[in-house]
Amino acid sequence: MTFLLALSRAIDAVNARIGKTVAWLILAAVLVSALNAIVRKLFDVSSNSWLELQWVLFAAVFLMCSPWTLMDNEHIRIDIINSRLRKKVRDGIDIFGTIFFLMPFAIVLLYTSIPFALNSYRINEQSLNAGGLPQWPAKLLVPIGFALLLIQAVSELIKRVAIFTGRMEDPHEGTGGHLASAEAEAARLLAEAEAAKLLMPEAPKS
Repeated sequence: MTFLLALSRAIDAVNARIGKTVAWLILAAVLVSALNAIVRKLFDVSSNSWLELQWVLFAAVFLMCSPWTLMDNEHIRIDIINSRLRKKVRDGIDIFGTIFFLMPFAIVLLYTSIPFALNSYRINEQSLNAGGLPQWPAKLLVPIGFALLLIQAVSELIKRVAIFTGRMEDPHEGTGGHLASAEAEAARLLAEAEAAKLLMPEAPKS
């Protein structure tokens, strides 16, 4: 288990670094979108390559950052149900879901997307839109993204088994998921509103 936990930490480090780097493409996508809109409105000029670049940037963020999202426990859960279950039950559900749903799904997508991407690269597939971008780089993102997601699933399985058997502490225990985050944010905003209300001068009485 010591070796497996070391492997898990290495996988986490790689996917965290990739996720944090690729996340900057969100800014690039915003800038490309804004520039494209400005040029179109001011000069009545548009380009399919700029439009397709936005889609490719979004796809890169979605696919390459999903392992990082999984690692940080920020993926979608039904918190209103999950938070009411006992810790052992939640861990068991995570193990079951990883083995029978997440990993098979990633394997199937990886298996089917590799020939899909390689064939696109082999024929140097181009956009069907005039002036568009080559299609193979975008299609290559699919197997890369699911390969990273699959190895992250392996890492999560290792950690969840170690947590279930008491060999490590759950790094996400007590965070509460999205529901608790939303409740904490609501409490913070309410406290700020109350503080602002106390600082406001009282209206003079007539």
